[in-house]
Amino acid sequence: MFLWNYLTVLLLIAAQICEAAHICDKLGKLNFGHAFFGTNVQVKLRLFTRENVTCGTLLSHTNLSAHPQFNLSRPTTFIIHGYRPTGSIPLWMDSSVELLLARTDTNVIVVDWNHGATNVNYLKVVENLQEVAANLTGFAERMQEHGASLSSIHMIGISLGAHISGFVGANLNGSIGRITALDPAGPQFTGTAPELRLDSTDAQFVDVLHTDIDALGYREPLGHIDFYPNGGTDQPGCPKTIFSGTSYFKCDHQRSVFLFLGSVNQTCSIRAFPCSSYSDFLDGNCLSCEQFGAAGCPVFGYDVAQWKDSLVGLGQTKMFFTTNPESPFCTTGYTVDVVIWNTNIQCGYMTIKLHHNGTEAVATIDHKSSKFEKYTESKLFAQFDKGIESVDKISVKFSTKNLLKSKYKLRVLRIRLTHLELKKTALCRYDILLEDNTEVTFRPITCEEFNF
Repeated sequence: MFLWNYLTVLLLIAAQICEAAHICDKLGKLNFGHAFFGTNVQVKLRLFTRENVTCGTLLSHTNLSAHPQFNLSRPTTFIIHGYRPTGSIPLWMDSSVELLLARTDTNVIVVDWNHGATNVNYLKVVENLQEVAANLTGFAERMQEHGASLSSIHMIGISLGAHISGFVGANLNGSIGRITALDPAGPQFTGTAPELRLDSTDAQFVDVLHTDIDALGYREPLGHIDFYPNGGTDQPGCPKTIFSGTSYFKCDHQRSVFLFLGSVNQTCSIRAFPCSSYSDFLDGNCLSCEQFGAAGCPVFGYDVAQWKDSLVGLGQTKMFFTTNPESPFCTTGYTVDVVIWNTNIQCGYMTIKLHHNGTEAVATIDHKSSKFEKYTESKLFAQFDKGIESVDKISVKFSTKNLLKSKYKLRVLRIRLTHLELKKTALCRYDILLEDNTEVTFRPITCEEFNF
């Protein structure tokens, strides 16, 4: 009897282990053999909710009623990965699920199409996209049949996953609520017709992030709003040479995911500005937000949907912002107005530091040489690597970066710094002398109101 009871307990434990292994289904890593010979398309859907944040449940494509934890009264977010040349698992997948569920009570469905995405031949993978999209379209239709609203669906597609999202949206006549495209793939899609790629008609709202437009990403606008951090190329902190290995090829492309996750996590808020070019943005020519009404310029990322109505009405809108090399990615913007009294025109670059209780924020204005002319206000745009609540001191360094000529001096009649968000807080200093490549530190005062 004892032996029988013992065996029964072991069988029950084994059954529970098997059941747990089945319930907690995980994205499977493939190998170089799969990458070399290619794989047939398979689409697995793993459901995560606030009741099972770390334990994905494998969903049936046809029998949704078999999954009582799949509550269709909630909104549903799909995460669709991109090209996986070696069959590896995206390192950001688990954190994406956790951060999304921390923000919103939603169904998070991880779309695993690694079988189909794994192949050293990129062209073969591109051929698989429509099949994956057809599978997801059928699943969305089953959801609708069971009472879900297509407008409550949010698809987050990375690289090729962005175009898959677009195909699903097109199949459903643009009725899904939102598509967030993270650096949509450029190769094989650049220059193609809208029906062959993601476009703004594929969902009620399409927001796009471009971080690698000169290599793996898509250059032109694709959505209702298109963000171009750091101009869409050469993301800060990414390797500059091929000697850094594979990171050189994928860092800019992958940065789109980490920037978006930062917005989900609300590490900090990044305000973006409409502009025709990154150069004009850096010059401070595109800081007006009047077209967006009282809400001001949109914030980048997860919360941009709050601007949906105004953005859809405006059509395609290109937005720019800069970031830090790592999280927290947000910078803090100031306008800097400089008036000099040198007789001759002076040209050069500025580095400005803000200080408070040992904390230092730095902004380097060096994208081009700034021009300073006697009694003429020169407007610069400074983007500091962090925010300073109360500025005690300011340091300024002027540099011509000219090693061959004699040192220049910039005779500043007034320098004024104005926080972009807190425009009433303007800090000034009058009558200072800036010697070439020499830092000068001073305490700012409240600006006096008079014109030059």
